[in-house]
Amino acid sequence: MNVTKIPIVALAAACLVLPACNKIEEFYEGTQLTASEHSDSSSSGSEHHAEPGHNDSEHASSHSANQNETQSDGHGEAHEEGHGGEHHPAHKILVTSAVAKDVISTQRYVCQIHSRRHIEVRALEGGYLEAIPINEGQSVRQGELMFKILPVLYQARLNSDLAEASLAQIEFDNTKKLFDQNIVSQQEVALAQAKLTKAEAKVQLAKAERDFADVRAPFNGIVDRLMNQQGSLIEEGDILTTLSDNEVMWVYFNVPEARYLEYKAAMDENTGGEDLGVELILANHQKFPVPGQISAIEADFNNETGNIAFRSDFANPRGLLRHGQTGTVLLNHLLKDAVVIPQRATYEILDKRYAFVVDADNVIHQREIKLETELDDIFVIREGLQPGERIVLEGIRQVRDGDQVVYEFKDPNEVLSHLKNHAE
Repeated sequence: MNVTKIPIVALAAACLVLPACNKIEEFYEGTQLTASEHSDSSSSGSEHHAEPGHNDSEHASSHSANQNETQSDGHGEAHEEGHGGEHHPAHKILVTSAVAKDVISTQRYVCQIHSRRHIEVRALEGGYLEAIPINEGQSVRQGELMFKILPVLYQARLNSDLAEASLAQIEFDNTKKLFDQNIVSQQEVALAQAKLTKAEAKVQLAKAERDFADVRAPFNGIVDRLMNQQGSLIEEGDILTTLSDNEVMWVYFNVPEARYLEYKAAMDENTGGEDLGVELILANHQKFPVPGQISAIEADFNNETGNIAFRSDFANPRGLLRHGQTGTVLLNHLLKDAVVIPQRATYEILDKRYAFVVDADNVIHQREIKLETELDDIFVIREGLQPGERIVLEGIRQVRDGDQVVYEFKDPNEVLSHLKNHAE
């Protein structure tokens, strides 16, 4: 008897496969049962029975047609959505016009503030610093004593010259008495007079040299830091302090050549300077209460920067401004009959600015514009637009060059009075 030997591995595999096959068979039988029940319920509940000759192929073709129609509808909707983008309500196209009006163009320049007179107070003679009757930061008047130096040498020379002058005076008096008694001639009197005059001149010179030791204020001003203290040994020419006259401040700022030509023309046309207003912004961003005026323009341009220095004078009644401060000058230039438009009526392409102009047939035309200056919410136009020409204000992104549009016109004065938006 031949016994077939089955490997243990095969038996193990069969044990694993047989339960799976049983589950598949049970699933298949359940599926058939469910399909049969569904078919019976469909047959009993249907009002329309299949006609003879209506086979499964016709049913399949009908189902396929319905599916194609559904896909076609879906494709059409997708195509429409992709072509037109998201559906948003169309914005109204507003049109306004360029207008000519007087505007103030303001340019900002960094500035340096200087005192009208700012000097170094130096010692005219050497010696010991005997007294300092002033304090740092004190205001002094012209002629007031600031420093007193003890010049030992010059004081001794003055005393010697005073003694010689006294001796010459005595000799002159004696000679004069002798002349009155006809003892000496007139020439003796003249010689005594000359000797006395020479002695008195030497006294005046000694007094002047000694007075050099008394340093007095040459003008009204404010005393800066004291460089030496009382008792210091001072050499001739040593800096004792600085003195600043802050009644009027000189403010310097650099202007480019193009702006210089513009300002110079305005100054030549109006000698009173009403077309050029000067204001000063301090470091705390507060405006200095006193306006200034252009007082001087330097003679030469700086070839490295292309700028030229302007000087504006500001009265300083409260002494708020000090020498060495910095700030910002606001130079306000009145532009008469300037062509202005809102900033949001323009757009930029490749560093060029454009506007949509509406012609008499309501056709849109793209036009390049060139700016004179930029203000808060408006552009001042140098080239490209004339007063009265209509431009698109709102709806710039909805129109194209050559489109014919229906729009609503808005008065430019009303538009300019409610601006707070920049270009799109």
